[in-house]
Amino acid sequence: MSHKRMPKRKAALAAGGVAALGAAAILLPQAGAAPSGGPDTAAAPRTLRAADASGLASRLAGTLGDAFAGAYYDADDQRLVVNVVTGDDHDVVVRAKSAGAEVREVDNTLAELAAGARILTSEAAVPGTAWAVDPRTNKILVTADSTVTGDRWDQVESTVQELGAGMATLRKSAGTFETFASGGDAIFGGGARCSLGFNVTAADGAPAFLTAGHCGVAAEQWSDAQDGAPVATVEEAVFPGDGDFALVRYDDPGTEAPSEVNVGEQTVAISEAAEAAVGAQVFRMGSTTGLADGQVLGLDATVNYPEGTVTGLIQTDVCAEPGDSGGPLFTQDGLAVGLTSGGSGDCTVGGETFFQPVTTALEAVGATLGEGAGAGAGDDGAGAGAGAGDGIGTGEEPGAGEETGDTGTGAGDGAAADSSAPASTH
Repeated sequence: MSHKRMPKRKAALAAGGVAALGAAAILLPQAGAAPSGGPDTAAAPRTLRAADASGLASRLAGTLGDAFAGAYYDADDQRLVVNVVTGDDHDVVVRAKSAGAEVREVDNTLAELAAGARILTSEAAVPGTAWAVDPRTNKILVTADSTVTGDRWDQVESTVQELGAGMATLRKSAGTFETFASGGDAIFGGGARCSLGFNVTAADGAPAFLTAGHCGVAAEQWSDAQDGAPVATVEEAVFPGDGDFALVRYDDPGTEAPSEVNVGEQTVAISEAAEAAVGAQVFRMGSTTGLADGQVLGLDATVNYPEGTVTGLIQTDVCAEPGDSGGPLFTQDGLAVGLTSGGSGDCTVGGETFFQPVTTALEAVGATLGEGAGAGAGDDGAGAGAGAGDGIGTGEEPGAGEETGDTGTGAGDGAAADSSAPASTH
């Protein structure tokens, strides 16, 4: 995380680290999928990228009103599936189909699901629990980690039972919900180790970056080397409460902070921020485990960490481990989606990981990302495909290099990659 751009250095992991991803998926940028059909086939579901599907879902939420009951992305068919509660207005199905969505009639409205979530908050908010609306089941998915036992388990279970099988389901996680900050490597502050998320421009035009809020409240100043001199200072941090994000301003106003993520031998340019779409594939970078991918499982998740309750998160099946906190969650075509918050499990056995939406963080701190797209991804949520030409690989093992990134910090822990931006995206 050098705060000045330096001549490009070869990462030690370049030869061995990327080769270690032999069993991993190598994802090449998708050609922009154009909507299928014309005016005479308007009722047929459109073929969409995940980012475009998110934008369409947002528009339908506005036009369908109370009949809109959530949506998710069918990655196999590349379609947006929209849940509707028709009531007396059967025209909502026609309107949703005409917009290009696949329509599914369900029982629970978003208002009813939100009311159920409020009951969980008031009656079952014990540490080690989390919940989010799952649009694929039209229910609230409640997860309890391994620490929820005895009376606390009975409390959660009875609350879910009161909501009814048609409203909520309960499952047990083998891991423990915790934030993923740790003493060690990457960006350092107050004995804690975290990962930088995305470089941004603060409201006054100064260079800064986003990371996890629980990192921001752990220390005010952050360095690019353990026991090194501070290079950035926390300006604003939120944790726990309505999110888990922090804006950290570079101390040198001349810092070059390009919007990109290094995924090994290539960088992925980050063009703008976008809303997550349930069912979409996403990628995460972190200083401990490098690059990992998975799927978005739920939105507006509530997580009850030992430190307190955090709301408004993205739930995924992407793995993460201590030290990955604050790292970037992004899409194949260069859209910034989230910041690593916490979860359970690890990258050996898997687990759940929760992320702070980037759009919400940008709006809260008044910063912009990429080409100045700020807190939104445009009317249709479509990305600019800024990662063109950069493949993305994932694997079980991070690279083992002693030095990573173009200008990044030394990563003796074997971080898979640093950003070639001044602050490496761990």
